[in-house]
Formats: sequence, C-alpha cells, structure tokens
Amino acid sequence: MTARKVILDCDPGHDDAISIIIAASKRSSLDILGITTVAGNVEVEKNTVNALKVKDLLGLDVPVVQGASRPLVKDSEIATEIHGESGMDGPVLPEPVSRKTDGHAVDFIIDQVKQSEEKVTLVPTGPLTNIAMALVKAPEIKRNIEEIVLMGGGTFGNWTPAAEFNIYVDAEAAKVVYESGAPIVMFGLDATHEVIATDDVQKQIAKIDNKVADFVSELLVFFGDMYQEHFGMAGGPIHDACTTMYLLKPELFGFKHVHVAIETKGEFTYGATAVDLLGVTGRIPNTRFAHEVDQEAFWNLFEEILESYGGVESHENT
Repeated sequence: MTARKVILDCDPGHDDAISIIIAASKRSSLDILGITTVAGNVEVEKNTVNALKVKDLLGLDVPVVQGASRPLVKDSEIATEIHGESGMDGPVLPEPVSRKTDGHAVDFIIDQVKQSEEKVTLVPTGPLTNIAMALVKAPEIKRNIEEIVLMGGGTFGNWTPAAEFNIYVDAEAAKVVYESGAPIVMFGLDATHEVIATDDVQKQIAKIDNKVADFVSELLVFFGDMYQEHFGMAGGPIHDACTTMYLLKPELFGFKHVHVAIETKGEFTYGATAVDLLGVTGRIPNTRFAHEVDQEAFWNLFEEILESYGGVESHENT
C-alpha cells in the first residue's frame, strides 16, 4: 500500500508539535512531503523556528518552508497567553541546527501537489491562510488534493463566544477553503475537547522513557496549566493531534457529513463555523465533521506512538 502523502501546515504551538510527532513516528505510514508554517499562535518567524526545533528533535529529514506572515484581510492576532512568548513555552529545546527551505509555503504547497503522482493530503492545524492562497493562486491543484484535514471551528467558540481561534484569525481564508469544493475533514472543538490531557494522562506519558516523550510531557504540563488558568479545564486539549491521529486510525472518530459555512460579517460572530447538523439550510454537505472520539483507544495509541521513539535517549541519559 502506497504511503499517504501529506503536507503539515502549522503554527507550532504545543499541539501542532505533538501532531508532527505523531505523523513522523514509527507507528505512522505517512509520507511527509514538508512542513509549512503560518502566522497564528505567534508570529510566523517564531512558528518556523519551533517547527525546525521539532524537526531536529525527531531527526526528521523534510523541508520546512515559511509562509504567510499575516491573515488575508485583517491584522494578525496571536495567542501568547496560551502558548507563551515563544509559541512553544515550557520545554527547552536547543536552537535549531537545520534551516528553513528557501521560497514561500504557498508556492511549495502548489508545487508539491502539482508534481505528485498520488493525491496529496493537506493537514492545516493553524489559520488557513496558506491553504487559501494556494487554492486562489492555483485552483487546479484541487484535483490532486485527497483531503484537507484541518483543526478549526466547532459549534461553539474558544477565542470569542462564537469562534474558535484558528478560524477567527483568518475567517476570510477559511471561507475560501470551505467554499473551494476540496474534500474537507474538520476537527473542531466538539471533537478536540474530548481529548484533554488530564493529570492521569500526563502521569502515563511521564512514565515513557525517551527524549520525545519527555518533550511531550513538558509540553502538556505547560499547556495544561494555561488551559486551567484561562478556561478552568482539567488539562490541555491536544486539538491538532486529532488530525494526524485520524490519518493513522480513522476509526477513532465519528463523523457527520454536513454543510459548514464561515461567518465573515457578523459583529459578534466573525469567525464562527455554522455547522448545519440538522440539515436546515438544505445546502449540499461540504465537510466531514468529527463529533465524537473513542477516548480510550485514542490515548492508548498515543502512548504507543510515544513509545515508538524508544531508540531516542531521554533527557536523563543525555
């Protein structure tokens, strides 16, 4: 069976980093064509440095290409109160040895999709700016996109009462993507809030003795503390990890095929994803909407993934 070709478009970000770790693990059969970065959790330059740090930690040999430095229309908005000033506060990784690849993420995405003999899956876990720009610049690439597996949105918000952060940051880009006709698999807050890294989860992960698991453990402690402080939650939901967990094991999730529209004009609802669960609009479904997770199987697989990095020495042995 041919390995599924993917491009990870991200703004690392604690849960973005975890998503990369899942995709690159020995439990994964994904063929990572590259990692592209976008302005989101913090500025795109910081997100690129974080992607390079994770790449070096994993010994991953893929290009990292920097992308959009701001949303399509409005000013940037960042989330340092959740992810810290670096965008990946908590663990301390050395400055990256590897360097970003020349060029722009949008052109990289277009080129990779065009030249691939097999269809490519795009996996955006930040604002959808790069993906929208690629679809506008080269709409013909849609024919060679297997799926756009994204984290964003939901039937409720976390950045405003109506909007989730990734969609809110660049709702105009999200509108382009959702109206593009490309196959979309959506992991919004309805699903991602079912995978909260509670104290019990953190304790299990802390038992795994390798450098990557140590890094994830430190990420989850910081992320969990921020979610407890700002949202009163019992840990950090590892939102972005749902995308790559789906690519490894789709049966972990339950889906509904629905129409999703993006609100770009509302005074209080900008960035909302209008998920037509009851089919009241009569619009043709454009999205596979994740709405449930087999939590036990999810966390069991996640532990197996981290254990697969067992050949990498832990901090205690380095």
